[in-house]
Amino acid sequence: MSKNLYYIFLITIAIVWSSCRKDFETEPSNGNLEFSRDTVFLDTVFTNVGSATYTLRVYNQSNNDIRIPTVRLGFGQESRYRLNVDGVAGKEFENIEILAKDSIFIFIETTVDIDEFITTGTQFLYNDAIEFDSGERQQEVALVTLVQDAVFLFPQRFDDGTIETVPLGLDENGNEVRIQGFFLEEDELLFTNEKPYVVYGYAAVSPGHTLTMEPGVRVHFHENSGLLVGNNASLVINGELSTDRELLENEVIFEGDRLEPEFSDIPGQWGTIWLATGSTDHQINHLTIKNATVGILTDANQEGTPALSIKNSQIHNASNVGLWGRNASIYGENLVVGNAGQLSFYGNSGGRYQFKHSTFANYWRNGFREFPAVLVDNFVDLGNNNIISNDLEAALFENCIIYGSNDLEFFADGVAENTLNYKLDHCLIRFNDFSGRFTDDPRFDFSNVTLYENIFLNEDPDFLNTRIHDFRIGENSAAIARGDVSVANEVPLDILGVTRTASPDLGAFESITAHNN
Repeated sequence: MSKNLYYIFLITIAIVWSSCRKDFETEPSNGNLEFSRDTVFLDTVFTNVGSATYTLRVYNQSNNDIRIPTVRLGFGQESRYRLNVDGVAGKEFENIEILAKDSIFIFIETTVDIDEFITTGTQFLYNDAIEFDSGERQQEVALVTLVQDAVFLFPQRFDDGTIETVPLGLDENGNEVRIQGFFLEEDELLFTNEKPYVVYGYAAVSPGHTLTMEPGVRVHFHENSGLLVGNNASLVINGELSTDRELLENEVIFEGDRLEPEFSDIPGQWGTIWLATGSTDHQINHLTIKNATVGILTDANQEGTPALSIKNSQIHNASNVGLWGRNASIYGENLVVGNAGQLSFYGNSGGRYQFKHSTFANYWRNGFREFPAVLVDNFVDLGNNNIISNDLEAALFENCIIYGSNDLEFFADGVAENTLNYKLDHCLIRFNDFSGRFTDDPRFDFSNVTLYENIFLNEDPDFLNTRIHDFRIGENSAAIARGDVSVANEVPLDILGVTRTASPDLGAFESITAHNN
């Protein structure tokens, strides 16, 4: 049989078979539907903020094609849930067909206004159900959402459709640069722990003012949002150590505004905490920053005492840089700057930096990382042979850990015209120069005590779990009992409140052995 005749034969058989099939007929559902789950939990959402989309699968395990006479939400059109049943959006549906041994998908979302309901606290459960059929054959799947009240801060939208902006400064051509945001009012400059805060755009602190945050504050930033602290303005974060070291109720936490579990460890969900040029006297204690683009960006600050003092704080999972100083002045102790897409700490274009008992650890797993965990330099290259340089007056790391998954996790770079002044004292660092590229480079002469003193190279810090940003050190850590006692006496408690012994460990955490004693 030729190929053409063979195709004609197949087409003829198909036509004959289809002509013998009866018209598609269904019978009513008998109440024996099966579901992928009996309750759909839509996790926690903020009031008036839409949830993610959740899926329910409905199965017809019978040998007959069926139709469900009605599929509806229990509260009908008044429900705060929204459905999409097999591709059609709505809240009530009729005659939904499911073929034998087949299934359909139902997609579920919600947006709830907490003010419409009576609640004694800042959160409550909103419940409804998807009802399949009615009477004796009715089946239900429960819907449950935890709704959390919040203080919402956002820029104005004007009549012409534009959105309020705030100034960032001038570009290289002298033109004003602005960013979508708003200035906090006088009565918004104290964040309390009564409700979480949700920020859209950049919440800016105007010159001469201070934004203060009490213990236990939670701030959730929308995409491309953050804080902007302007000239002569300050940020004061008064987090406290919780009585239970495993809990975070008194700590201040900055993170994104997506509360679903699948967003708990996604980097780059929001912008940054931007401490702009001329801002001053920032005091941060017991703050955790999660999933930003840049955790903290601090620009050139006033001379004298450090413009930013950050203690007992952690910055994790920034998509770009954890802590970035640009010709800035920073003092840190019991600081943990963990996984980041490029650098954990960047001391850029000069400045003054001092860190005691701090951990800089970068085990980024979301892509290639070309930079070390810690980089200090005294210049910025703008391209086209345009280099701006400033003195790196000091970059002092004492009793610190600088480690990660790259071979070189510390680097110092500079132009000869400006000072490049740095020192690592009693530090555990990773610097595996396998190729010998820096053997004769004076910047990495670890025998030079003006740059490096009591350095422990390429020994295992024994972090507990770098994948989940747990940089406590285990009982086999090379950081144990390697610290300078005089520095430890200045920072006598670790980040979790454990007393440092007469033989202190390096980094922000005393070892697990010390914690268990």
